[in-house]
Amino acid sequence: MYVEESLQDRYELFRRAGKPGLAETLGIELTYITRAEIRATMPVDERTRQPAGLLHGGASVALAETVASLGTWFNIDPETYSAAGLEINANHLRPLRSGTVTATACPLSAGTRTWVWDIRITVPDGKMVCVSRCTVAVVTRRDPDRRFGT
Repeated sequence: MYVEESLQDRYELFRRAGKPGLAETLGIELTYITRAEIRATMPVDERTRQPAGLLHGGASVALAETVASLGTWFNIDPETYSAAGLEINANHLRPLRSGTVTATACPLSAGTRTWVWDIRITVPDGKMVCVSRCTVAVVTRRDPDRRFGT
């Protein structure tokens, strides 16, 4: 796990809060955090496959939105603002029955109220499984004590 030095305190705040519910359920693990890129892995197993035994498109979308939302959160002031997915699309390029996928998200646009992220989901040999674009809203916090929806 790599965390950019300037984000260490923010990462500790995130870590102490515990994993968000869906990310924990799907086995999503953050592996790399910088202001310009965030990566996470997800297993392809009984939690993330659809009935025909393939990686569920919804699981890929959940992974994509997780990295985009967290990537935004790591770049904003969490005392004042929160990040929430606003729009997402995905193209599922390759079926997958097992293994691990990695999502790599990079911001395409970093505004004061919205961020747009490019997310590539790949397998270890670099082949793309899914490509996604996610728009994340930056919203003013109503309750500054609720950083992670707890």
